[in-house]
Amino acid sequence: MTTLDVDQSPIPLLDLAEINRTVSAELDLAWRGVRGHGHFVGGAEVERFESAFAEFCEVAGAVGVANGTDALELVLAGLDIGPGDEVVLPGNTFIATAEAVCAVGAVPVFVDVLEDTLLIDPDAVAAAVTSRTAAVIAVHLYGQMADMDRLLAVAGRYGLALVEDAAQAHGARWSGRRAGSSGHGAGFSFYPGKNLGALGDGGAVTSNDRELLGRIRRIADHGRSSTDRHRHDIRGRNSRLDTLQAAVLSVKLPHLESQNARRRTVMAEYRATLPTHVVPVADDPRSETVHHLAVVRVRDRDSTVKALDRSAIGWGIHYPVPCHRQPAFAEFRTAALPITEAAAGRILSLPMSPTMTIDQVRRVASALARGAR
Repeated sequence: MTTLDVDQSPIPLLDLAEINRTVSAELDLAWRGVRGHGHFVGGAEVERFESAFAEFCEVAGAVGVANGTDALELVLAGLDIGPGDEVVLPGNTFIATAEAVCAVGAVPVFVDVLEDTLLIDPDAVAAAVTSRTAAVIAVHLYGQMADMDRLLAVAGRYGLALVEDAAQAHGARWSGRRAGSSGHGAGFSFYPGKNLGALGDGGAVTSNDRELLGRIRRIADHGRSSTDRHRHDIRGRNSRLDTLQAAVLSVKLPHLESQNARRRTVMAEYRATLPTHVVPVADDPRSETVHHLAVVRVRDRDSTVKALDRSAIGWGIHYPVPCHRQPAFAEFRTAALPITEAAAGRILSLPMSPTMTIDQVRRVASALARGAR
């Protein structure tokens, strides 16, 4: 058993229980409403959330789907990307980004990231383009958007689709534009730990292309015709946002802006109090980051996490094994990605939650300072 340095309550990596307690009465009403009418798939709650989320993301429309991985796969399928195509994406991302590429039969091409933000490097994207390249996935990791100005320029130069993986960036902005509004289409996840999280799995696609949204809606509903539910024009699949999860998300969405603002306050306190050997990932000045995660670099991760454990402080690693080094993608030949690989051995995620107090942030900083002695 670990001996604690201080006799204080634990600080979780993310306090989901407390986040949900802040809206518990509204969640109870939502549950009673859905249970009362008995329509558990589709219906008014899903339509209401899709409309509200599209408005929040400042796009033409949104389609609720089963999860964030499906959202990315459906965007690619809707863009008719598949066998014979290559899709460029960063090696530093959650495995779901690459899984979506493989799910449509395309080939993932992993590229390196920028040293300061650890987000996809537009120059590396341009260098990876071949005659088979069909799309680029801009992964908005840790709550910060990738450099959309340069990525849009690269995509435009080579005639590529630009897809946003916005699973960690609900409400983020780049040069004033919301995550999910700049590319051809975007995939969002509502996994419970996200900034906008359901009480289970859920996801959404956003786009300003209404025709693309219509195709995605049909693919996600068994390829069903939009005018005749008994006719299936294409081979689709089943990927639906459940009615109850849509109701839950409608409860939480109005609180997202204030919660994101609180996350920025927490991150600002980290930057002011962390010891010098703990270096946060940089925020680009053009970005309005929503700090899904508080990612830092440390010199010695093993000793650092032991110091956090002694103080009952939660932590995570996002991600210790880059996608291009995962056994699942061994068949795809990838050159070394030095920035991604070096960061993987040093990155560490500190507690981050809209319910964190300044005192808790300072406790984390103090534990890290003690661990360095």
